Amino acid sequence: MSKEKDHETSSIASGSQPHVEFYDPSKESVWTRVGLTWESFKRAPGTTGGQVVVGANNVDDLEKIMADAPMLQQKMKPRHLTMIAVGGSIGTGLFVGSGSALAVGGPAGILIAWLLIGVMLINVTQAIGEISILYPISGGFYTWAVRFLDPSFAFAMGWNYVFQWAVALPLEITVAATTVNYWPNNVSFAVWITVFWMAILIVSIFGTLGFAEEEFWSSCLKLIVVVMFILIGIVCICGGGPDAGAYSHYIGGSNWQNPGAFANGFKGICAVFVTAAFSFSGTELVGLAASETPNPRASMPAAVKGTFWRITIIYVTSLTIIGLLVPYTEDRLTTGSGAGASPFVIALDYAQIKGLNHLLNATVCVSVLSIGLSCIYAGSRTLTALAETGYAPKIFAYVDKSSRPLWSVVAILLFAPLAYINLAPQGTVIFNWLIALSGLSVLFTWLSICLCHIRFRRAWKVQGHSLDELPFRAFGGVWGSWFGVVLIILVLIAQFYIAIWPVGGMLDSPGEVAETFFQAYLAFPVVIIFYMIGIIWKRALPQRAHQINLDSGRKSWYTAEEMNAVSEQFNFSERRSIDPT
Repeated sequence: MSKEKDHETSSIASGSQPHVEFYDPSKESVWTRVGLTWESFKRAPGTTGGQVVVGANNVDDLEKIMADAPMLQQKMKPRHLTMIAVGGSIGTGLFVGSGSALAVGGPAGILIAWLLIGVMLINVTQAIGEISILYPISGGFYTWAVRFLDPSFAFAMGWNYVFQWAVALPLEITVAATTVNYWPNNVSFAVWITVFWMAILIVSIFGTLGFAEEEFWSSCLKLIVVVMFILIGIVCICGGGPDAGAYSHYIGGSNWQNPGAFANGFKGICAVFVTAAFSFSGTELVGLAASETPNPRASMPAAVKGTFWRITIIYVTSLTIIGLLVPYTEDRLTTGSGAGASPFVIALDYAQIKGLNHLLNATVCVSVLSIGLSCIYAGSRTLTALAETGYAPKIFAYVDKSSRPLWSVVAILLFAPLAYINLAPQGTVIFNWLIALSGLSVLFTWLSICLCHIRFRRAWKVQGHSLDELPFRAFGGVWGSWFGVVLIILVLIAQFYIAIWPVGGMLDSPGEVAETFFQAYLAFPVVIIFYMIGIIWKRALPQRAHQINLDSGRKSWYTAEEMNAVSEQFNFSERRSIDPT
């Protein structure tokens, strides 16, 4: 089975069955392809059929398999996918949110929370890799939930995921505007909100390619700065900082001893789980991006591996350094705003290393913009998939010649002006309630991915398939997904506990108790309501394992013998682990 044969199947089929018509974007002008002409806004006449189909000699109708593909074009390159996985979600959660988490959980508390969520996410991304390589379909994990789980649950999860990113967009714009105010200026806060909104709008015009290139270069910047901070942090801990700073002498683990390793004991650890989950939001984007890369079988394994390195090097190491450099009693962790509350910036202020705090603040600003673009990408792709499956108005299924899900992108962009709410006297209160609507959304998304993997494996086995037919296998198998399910449920229980008995004790007023609870847990009843709406609206029931459609959107048709031969030929290291299930 040669590489040439695999790639031949990705070309536009012709000859035997000419009734299938594919759209060839290369016939358009370069300006249309990048989205800068009026022509680019017209509806794409069909799918490009540009995804690689392997094992084509085992299918009866190759053109039908090629035509069963997303309307979105395959513009992403392996380097884009890898950097989205490695650095795409590094942003507010790590640079800023870790500060309040440190104040609540202490240095040991944030390490425990981030490690547990990180280990769970490694299993989630492995499950994403296994399914998305086989089924690189529009909507990714939302569409999997429709097929493998329950359409009504998928409806609830999908809309909650859309709202998560729609509300996160004005949040990120607000944080970006606040970050700029780290540098003294006389520009109105409203002006900065408008500037960042326009910046996101301009990049969005370039569609998938604009998002992919921005993510690649911003991820490179974030990784370089974080690695630089880690190296500087190690030197400072060992006493190599400037004489004028706080790290001119060896400090070691003194902050773990005084004020201590835990800020609020077990309750503090429970309280930072959701902050940790928020910081990892966007890790699952590789599941959506798989449909926009021509050969997920070649590019996804490296992207999935990247998650492990991001968790171990970027998050765990940097948070360990932060816990050693900054005491959790530092006032700015809770009273500061924007980058002023970032433990990274605070540590560099302590060190008195001139200029680096400004570099880090600029990186925070770029990171926030990057996450803002991720909001557009993730929200619009999921909304388009909802429309394609009949759970959203059909207008959102519109994909133009530049591969933009046009009206879905517009719909998410229209949430950006909510950032102006912060200018009103009660704006913060209103904004907090909007955020509460989707505060736990990412946990439900990860839960659905794990459940989809479990159900997929069951259907795959029941319908007589062998695991050797899979082009990529999650190293933890279904046990890894079950671990993810259990841990997510435990995190939801921990959040419920904190919602009722917050750090500092239960409030005296019943009204304040109710307000605190729903601001922390409002997303859960919202998902239940959406689930009930889905049941009433479509009256669709989950399918039995033998009824699940395993062929639609499938792009790997090798037999077990052929797959083993290909794996041996190309030395796919991802298949080294043996799954006992």
